[in-house]
Amino acid sequence: MSCQDIHQFGRKLIRRRPLEPSEKSESGRAHCLNTVDLTALGVSGTLGAGIYIVVGEVAVYEAGPAIVICFLLAGLSTLLSGLCYAELVARVPRSGSAYIYCYVTVGQLCAFIIGWNLILSFVVGTASEARAWSIAFDSLIGNHISQSFQGTFSLYMPYFLARHPDFFALVLVLLLTGLLVLGLHESVMLNKVFAGLNLSILSFIIVSGFIKGDPHNWKLTEQDYKLNTSASTDTSSLGPLGAGGFTPFGIEGILHGIATCVYAFDGFDVIATTGVEARNPQRSIPISIVITILICFSVYVGGSAALTLMVPYYQIHPESLLPQAFLDVGWGPLKYILAVITICALSSSLLGTMFPMLRVIYTMAEDGLLFRRLAQIHTRTQTAIWTILASGSLAAVMALLFELTDLADLMSIGTLLAYSLVAFSVLVLRWAVLRWVWPEVLMSLSSGSSLFSSTLTLAVLLLTVLSLILALLTSRVFSGLPVYMTVAVLLLLIIGVTAIIWRQPQSRSPLHCKVLCWPILPLVSIFVNAYLMMQMNTRTWVQFGLWMGIGSVVYFGYGIRHSLGENNDQQPPASNPQMLDGHIPGDELS
Repeated sequence: MSCQDIHQFGRKLIRRRPLEPSEKSESGRAHCLNTVDLTALGVSGTLGAGIYIVVGEVAVYEAGPAIVICFLLAGLSTLLSGLCYAELVARVPRSGSAYIYCYVTVGQLCAFIIGWNLILSFVVGTASEARAWSIAFDSLIGNHISQSFQGTFSLYMPYFLARHPDFFALVLVLLLTGLLVLGLHESVMLNKVFAGLNLSILSFIIVSGFIKGDPHNWKLTEQDYKLNTSASTDTSSLGPLGAGGFTPFGIEGILHGIATCVYAFDGFDVIATTGVEARNPQRSIPISIVITILICFSVYVGGSAALTLMVPYYQIHPESLLPQAFLDVGWGPLKYILAVITICALSSSLLGTMFPMLRVIYTMAEDGLLFRRLAQIHTRTQTAIWTILASGSLAAVMALLFELTDLADLMSIGTLLAYSLVAFSVLVLRWAVLRWVWPEVLMSLSSGSSLFSSTLTLAVLLLTVLSLILALLTSRVFSGLPVYMTVAVLLLLIIGVTAIIWRQPQSRSPLHCKVLCWPILPLVSIFVNAYLMMQMNTRTWVQFGLWMGIGSVVYFGYGIRHSLGENNDQQPPASNPQMLDGHIPGDELS
C-alpha cells in the first residue's frame, strides 16, 4: 500500500458532513415543540427502570445507603456531558442526534462509533425497560411468571446469561415492534401526562419517605441484621450486610454503583433526536437537556435517600421496589396503586427509548454507514420497516436472555463512551469553527491544525492512562512512592497539555449555551467518563468488545465504501423528500 493510499484512507476516516443547515431537509417539518414539550419527552424517557428497579439493585448489592452519593456523582458526571451536548446543539445549525453533531465536527469514523454506541444504548435501553416492565408486572401478580420460568429453565442457562429467560419481556418488545411497523404515532400530550403523573407520584414518594423514614437505617450494624434475620420468615430475600453503616460495601461498591447509576440518566438524547420538530432547536434543545438532567438528578437523589431511610438496604426488594417499601412501613393499601404507576411509567419510558433508536439507525443507513435497506420506507405504512424489525428483534432477544443489571452495565459503558466523544467534539468544534468561518486567520498558521490535534490526542491519552491507574489502584494510589510519583507526573503533563490547548485560537461567537472553563470542563468530563468505564466488570467489557467488533466489521466492510461522502454526494437521495435528515415517515409527533 502506497503512502497516497494511506493518505486517502485516512481522509475517508475524518470526512465531515457540511456544517451548513440543509434548508430542504428542514422545510416541511412541523416545528411545533417548545422547551416544555422537549423537557417532558426527556423526563418521560429518563425516569423509567432507573428509579423503579435499578435503585434497588444498586442499594442492595453495591452501595447501601451510599447510593445517594452514587446518584449525586453520576448526576454531576451526566451534567458535565449534558453541557457539552448542549453546546454542540447550540453551535451546529442542524437538528439531530449526537451522531449528526459528531459527523459535522470530528468526522465519519468518530460519528460511526458514537452512532453505533447510541444504537447499543437504545437497544439495551429498550431491552432493560421491557425486562423492568416484566418484573413489575410479575410482582403485581405474585411472581408466578418468574417462578414458572425459573423452575423450568434455570438449570439450562449459562452463567453469563439471566437465571431464566424472560419470555414475557420478549413478547412485549415484539408486540411494540409490530405496532411500530403498522405506524404507531408518538403523542406529545401523552408524554406530558405521563411525565407529570410520574413526577407527581415520585414527589409524593420522596416526601412520604422522609416522613416515615428512620435515620437509624443509615447506620445499621451486624446486630440489626441478626434481629431482622431472626424476625424474617424468608431469610433468602435479605441482601448482604457488608460492613454495615452508611457505606457497607466500601469505596469500591460506591464507584461501581456510580458507573451503574449513569444508566439511570441516559435518555435525554431523545430530546436531540426529536429536535427536528422543535421550533427553535438551537435554543430549546440545550435548555431542555439541562432542565431534564437537573429534574432527574433531584428525583434520583431524593428517591434513593427516601427509600433507604424507609427500609434497611438489605431488606429492599428490587423486583417490587416501591410497593414493598410502603408495605413495610405500614402503608399497604398503596401497594397496588404504586405497582400500576410503575408499569405506566415504564411503558412511557419504553416507547421513549424505541423512537430515538429508530431515528439514529435510519439516519446512519440513509448516510450509507449502515445497510441501505434499513432506510427503505414501506409504501403503505410509511414506516422504515426493516429498521423497526432489526432493532426490535435485537432488543427482544436481549430482553429474553440478559439480567437487568447486566443490561444496565452494558448500556452505561456505551453511554459513557458516547459522552466522551461528545466532549471531544466540543473541544474540536470550538477551534474548528474559527477555521471554517475565518480560514484566512489560520492560513498563516500551517502547523496550527497539527499542533491542536496532537495536543488534544495526547491529553485524551494521558487522561485515559490516569483513569486506568486510579481505577486499578483505588485503595493503594497513595500507598507507595512509585504510584504517587506516577500520578503526580501524569497530572503535571495533563496540566501542561491543557494549557497548550487553552492557548489555541478559538471561536468567541455568542451562543445560547456554552461550556464554561473551556477546555477544562470537557477534559474533566472525558476523564470522569473514562474512570467510570474502568469500574465495569470483565463480563461487561467482553460484551462491549463483541459489540464494537461487530461494528468494526460493518464499518470497514460496508460503511466506509458506501457512505454518501464516498460518492461525492453529501445530501441524502431526493427520491423521497420525507426521508431527509433522519426523518422516518409515519412516526411524526402528533
